[in-house]
Amino acid sequence: MELWAAILMGAAIAFAVAFGLGFVVIPWLHKLKFGQTILDIGPSWHKKKQGTPTMGGILIIAGFGVALAAVLITDKIRGGDLVAEGNGISPDSLRVKVYAGILMALAFTFIGFVDDYIKVVKKRNLGLTELQKTVMQILVMASYMFTLWHFAGVRGMFIPYVGYVESGILFWGVGMVALYATVNAVNFTDGVDGLCASVTATAAVGLSVVAILRGFLGVSVVSACLFGALAGYLIWNWNPSKVIMGDLGSFFLGGMVCALTFALDAPWLILLVGVIYVAEFGSDLLQIAYIKTHNGKKLFRMAPIHHHYEMGGWSEKRICVVFSLVTALGCAAAVALTYFGAPV
Repeated sequence: MELWAAILMGAAIAFAVAFGLGFVVIPWLHKLKFGQTILDIGPSWHKKKQGTPTMGGILIIAGFGVALAAVLITDKIRGGDLVAEGNGISPDSLRVKVYAGILMALAFTFIGFVDDYIKVVKKRNLGLTELQKTVMQILVMASYMFTLWHFAGVRGMFIPYVGYVESGILFWGVGMVALYATVNAVNFTDGVDGLCASVTATAAVGLSVVAILRGFLGVSVVSACLFGALAGYLIWNWNPSKVIMGDLGSFFLGGMVCALTFALDAPWLILLVGVIYVAEFGSDLLQIAYIKTHNGKKLFRMAPIHHHYEMGGWSEKRICVVFSLVTALGCAAAVALTYFGAPV
């Protein structure tokens, strides 16, 4: 199957399914009274969003899954094997990296679902405790890293202008930190209508282009399916949102961003295509450190950083547009590094 046909097919089906399901899933979530609880720690005007249906990440996951299955089945019928097509990479290794990454994202989704379920159904605003959530995430991350190490033979990463560099056991440490920080940073980004979806959709486009440049055709198609699903969901989530993705959705997206970058043997890409995630996570850490070292004074009006701009008068739509443009610049830098830094 032609690559461009697979990309367009995947994105179109994912968009149609995610958008179309909204007409069914959102009323269903209303009926179940799966409404979002707005905590007092956020901006006061967010209280008007109280009761907006959550767990809307179902739309993203369904759109992504149906589209990817449709593309791969069509490709298989036509005698292709997109997932296994890579630039000098073992087909078996590629399959493991792609499918293990998707399973890892779904495992994070389960953690997010449990967290959402406790918040919505059990009426415990904070959901899982930080310890419970962290332990579950560590188990998922360790299982994923072991799979890459043992079954895919991953021992390092691709570095621009250098090539593939083996890092041995250091790969485990870097990988675990990257996974934990990214998944939780994406969760932080889901703080205003449309932000997480628009930023991650932009990142998915960047990763698809990088995958094409590196010859990882299957990864580019997976990225395209993710983009399509996010675009379909974003119609419902754009301010004022009709549905919120919940931890179920944000944890899935964090897992998928990691899955795509690790499948490309380039987790460093997260720093560029995920520049907003870095800013969100970093601003929260800086705020905590500053308060503790400056007698309670704040560095930002509110953290994560999108709340700082929101408190400064920026509309939620403006935040989404500006943050997506910043992500696009990060993606452009990632594409440039990949293109010019490819081994001769």
